[in-house]
Amino acid sequence: MKIIFAGTPEFAVTALNALYDAGHEITLVLTQPDRPAGRGMQLHASPVKQCALAHQTLVAQPASLRLDGKYPDVAQQAHDLLHATPHDVMVVAAYGLILPPSVLQIPRYGCINIHGSLLPRWRGAAPIHRAIEAGDAFTGVTIMQMEAGLDTGPMLLSGQLPIADDDTTATLHDKVAALGATLIVDAIAQLERGVLPAPQPQPALGVTYAAKIGKEEAALDFSLPAATLVRKIRAFNPFPGAIGQCGDQTIKIWQARALPASSTAAPGTVLAANSHDGVLMACGGDVLELLELQKAGGKRLPAVEFIKGFPLEHGAFV
Repeated sequence: MKIIFAGTPEFAVTALNALYDAGHEITLVLTQPDRPAGRGMQLHASPVKQCALAHQTLVAQPASLRLDGKYPDVAQQAHDLLHATPHDVMVVAAYGLILPPSVLQIPRYGCINIHGSLLPRWRGAAPIHRAIEAGDAFTGVTIMQMEAGLDTGPMLLSGQLPIADDDTTATLHDKVAALGATLIVDAIAQLERGVLPAPQPQPALGVTYAAKIGKEEAALDFSLPAATLVRKIRAFNPFPGAIGQCGDQTIKIWQARALPASSTAAPGTVLAANSHDGVLMACGGDVLELLELQKAGGKRLPAVEFIKGFPLEHGAFV
């Protein structure tokens, strides 16, 4: 089939590559404008743009698609390009721009989205992070027909994945992306054969929203139970990275586990920091074992190595 693809990060690249490999003709790729990144703040192309250019596919990077928005001229040019580009369907994966109704109605078969959760749970921008943070036992991918609402469209296909106890957002992201790629290739194949199931409305019950992760969430509240803190640490790995303040040092906590022990010490108190016991911290009534730490400008280190250069025996986190 002839496909217009809209996406931006690595999550979308997995699906785009799968569509190329399946032999579909990608006639146009939409992705967000180049952004400054790195210490020199040089402009960098999105992973999707890099992938598309490697396949010699036409790329467009409109700042907006809303004809009534801040950039109506840019949006109109994008609309004209979409109308002029031969295609049957648009596939969308973590694009990051709103697709207004004027765009949704352009493709013959509409716009099909790859969403990284089992809808209606975790609509919104950060479904993988929020599933881990909430302690969900499983997640998955929903292939949905897009409509004007935020991830409210009817469902076409879905697949489920267990969330392992040691999954971080980084590891679960890759699993979800791979499942999404498999499902979208299957969906397009069924669409091409005319056997894709009729879209099913999302259930009215069980709707939750996965708000975008903010840097302000990185600071951990050590009055919470250890199990809750562990979920947050896993959810914020790799971004924004969970942090605690120890003295004048901000320390990132990349891995930790809850211990079956109780503590009456003030939350954040370092109970032990040595090669025998490891790094143990009191939290909301129980004990958190810190496994991997990093100070500003330093490397990520196992906690027992970290304390060789940054003693924590008499410290406390806040």
